[in-house]
Amino acid sequence: MAKLLLIEDDAATAEEILGDLSGRGHAVAWAATGPEGAERARGEAWDAIVLDRMLPGLDGLTLLQSLRGAGDRTPALVLSALADVDERIRGLRAGGDDYLAKPFVLAELAARIEALLRRPADTRETILRVGSLEIDLIAGTGRRGSRDLDLLPRELTLLEYLMRRPGQVVTRALLFEEVWNYRFTPRSNLIDVHLGRLRRKLEAAGEPPVIHSVRGVGFTLIPDD
Repeated sequence: MAKLLLIEDDAATAEEILGDLSGRGHAVAWAATGPEGAERARGEAWDAIVLDRMLPGLDGLTLLQSLRGAGDRTPALVLSALADVDERIRGLRAGGDDYLAKPFVLAELAARIEALLRRPADTRETILRVGSLEIDLIAGTGRRGSRDLDLLPRELTLLEYLMRRPGQVVTRALLFEEVWNYRFTPRSNLIDVHLGRLRRKLEAAGEPPVIHSVRGVGFTLIPDD
């Protein structure tokens, strides 16, 4: 049995979650506002926190950032009706360990909580390094060697996606789906524009290319070890 804190302002949603998680043997407390949730989170020890992205009085991401800033590493699952890639990234960078878009199936929520509870304590990856490239997923910053990279949010997301798949060829369709959250491949040069800007920033000091085009297939990031 786990001790869980649910921070959710919609009473109907909260009742459904409380009923399901309690039926699975968990002890669940409920807070209906951001300030109340923050007080409960700080006042007791919890095995995991489930919180809504949009809360009255104090939004969920600000609440999470406050807890992380105070050193609280309790696993946190963010619930939100905002489901696009950028919002999921904001949720994770604010300190969330997982992000579930509304509407959701209660069984999936329970499974995700169980997965969080199985993780060893304090293992969230915050720094990603591939060759001379480094990005801080929490701060939203990037470096190549000793040089800071002035990356826009979408460029950072695109670079992170490629860095997690070094040497792997990724197609345009996959980039549109995973980075832009499109479920179709538009006739657009959107990817070329963003990749062009990203490449110029990565090679601004005369460094060799790390992002390469694979004719007729897609793109790959080859580390400069």
